[in-house]
Amino acid sequence: MQQEFSLKAYNYTLPPENIAQHPADAREKSKLLIMHRKTGTWHHSSFHRIIDLLNPGDLLVVNNTRVFPARLYGRKESGGKVEVFLLSYPVDKENTKEKKQAEVTALIKSSKRPKPGTHLLLGPDLDALVLELLDGGKVRIELSYSRDKELSAILEQHGQVPLPPYISRKNGTTEEDRKRYQTVYARTPGAVAAPTAGLHFSENLLQSIEQKGVETTQITLHVGHGTFAPVRCEDIRDHVIHQEYVSVSRESADKINHVRKNGGKIWAVGTTTVRTLEFMADETGKVRAGQDWCGLYILPGYQFKVVNNLITNFHLPESSLLFLVSALCGRETLMESYRDAISMGYRFYSYGDAMAICP
Repeated sequence: MQQEFSLKAYNYTLPPENIAQHPADAREKSKLLIMHRKTGTWHHSSFHRIIDLLNPGDLLVVNNTRVFPARLYGRKESGGKVEVFLLSYPVDKENTKEKKQAEVTALIKSSKRPKPGTHLLLGPDLDALVLELLDGGKVRIELSYSRDKELSAILEQHGQVPLPPYISRKNGTTEEDRKRYQTVYARTPGAVAAPTAGLHFSENLLQSIEQKGVETTQITLHVGHGTFAPVRCEDIRDHVIHQEYVSVSRESADKINHVRKNGGKIWAVGTTTVRTLEFMADETGKVRAGQDWCGLYILPGYQFKVVNNLITNFHLPESSLLFLVSALCGRETLMESYRDAISMGYRFYSYGDAMAICP
């Protein structure tokens, strides 16, 4: 097996102190490792200097998905405590009942796995009914809530920000997380994890980028729970990646195609944006408008059709996101840069520092 397809080749040792437990004091004050693909070299900077890499006529493409409060706490009718993690944004059901209903797939933590027909009390105006047990510990549930309230408001009231498992604090999630575990351009609710590369952009930085003559456009990919799914295949080519909902507007598709036609560079903010653009493009790199379910698996050997440059965070060992970034800059170069970043005290993962990969 070639080294680039071996799962173990993407492993590295990360000291616990390098895992960011809180966001930086200011969004754009994170560290930035700038990698040059053609030379395989890199240097260290600060994220607010990302503007120096962008040129007039380039296009910055961001993912406008919004993280919703997907973690709910409550109890069974019998009194036992439960934790419910919604794996996607609930879909409303058409009905004439006294309360509104919505269905969703979830994970439930409790002393005993609830059986179909079990009622869960999640708040004064929110309860759930277990409909079906699914594979992988998942369950299908029906949420019921007051007809005079919107589900988004109910979830904001009772739900918590679903921080990743490697963010572990004694005080749990905070009000700061509700703001900082969200991009400043988040618009469309549906993600259970943030597109973290975008967390580094402030309103002021985006305004400065626009004033330089760099355009910005938005796509949507709702980051699902599968983004944290471990890869268990020794040969990474055997891994089956999860699917996530994507949407590209006609305006965004036209802007992307126009910039490419005129020689501008496409800067993808985050691996979610990369997957969306490459999935929605034909063999010539022309991006189509529309909605779909993206199951594109990018690993070394992939030929990029749309994306020239990538802004991304530092990813978990042996993860599909690490494979994607390796496909763009090369595995050996990437892993060496990770070791250097660790030695330089970079902060890793969701609230951590960033990397820019450019020609």
